[in-house]
Amino acid sequence: MTDAQGTTVLATCSGWQPSTRAELEFSPLQRFAVELTGVSGRAPRVLYVNTAGGDPRQGEAIELDAARLAGVSARHLRLFGRTDEPLDEIVADADLVWVGGGSVVNLLALWRAHGLDSLLIEAARRGTVLAGTSAGALCWHVGGPTSSRGPALDLVDDGLALVPASLAVHYDSQPLRRPLFHSAIAEGRLPAGHGLDEGTAVLYRDGALIEALREPTGGTVHRVERSSSSETASEHTLDVRTL
Repeated sequence: MTDAQGTTVLATCSGWQPSTRAELEFSPLQRFAVELTGVSGRAPRVLYVNTAGGDPRQGEAIELDAARLAGVSARHLRLFGRTDEPLDEIVADADLVWVGGGSVVNLLALWRAHGLDSLLIEAARRGTVLAGTSAGALCWHVGGPTSSRGPALDLVDDGLALVPASLAVHYDSQPLRRPLFHSAIAEGRLPAGHGLDEGTAVLYRDGALIEALREPTGGTVHRVERSSSSETASEHTLDVRTL
């Protein structure tokens, strides 16, 4: 298991929201992620990592505009068509790393091939906040349901394990994730974990759950554990703080 000492991880099922001032703006959970940095006296530095989506250039300007509206300084880290700037220098400059959605299988493979996984974990131990949505939330965990390998849901179980738990995103909007999540935990293929409805998040420090959160229009957060008396899984909802 990865040593999580000193780390802060915000795993969300949230992202951008429509804006009257630009095409998109930060959601309440993204703004909360910025607050977690504790930066004052200057603009917090946010590093967008869109590996899971293939580092699409066409959305970068929109994301940078959203950062400007939020009062933060932002840039992108690309592994597709990357520049010669050392990855360790790019990561070390960030107060917050925000990881986007897409294929968590591709994300993990590319991060490991480039050594980015180790750089991000070391940055977290120095105080950088790690956050993200969908695949960008799942990657910090041991594993969970994914559609990375095709239209049928599958499991990923080789996550970074900075959070020693499992995670299921899109828990309410993609109902087939729930039975797969339950069976994987019941059979011991995944450890206990959380199911995130749309617009929710879980916050961890040092690998331990601190609180569950929701946006005003968000759902709830579900705790799923293996039953000690039988090979089944039990589920209950957590107390959730509304931002």
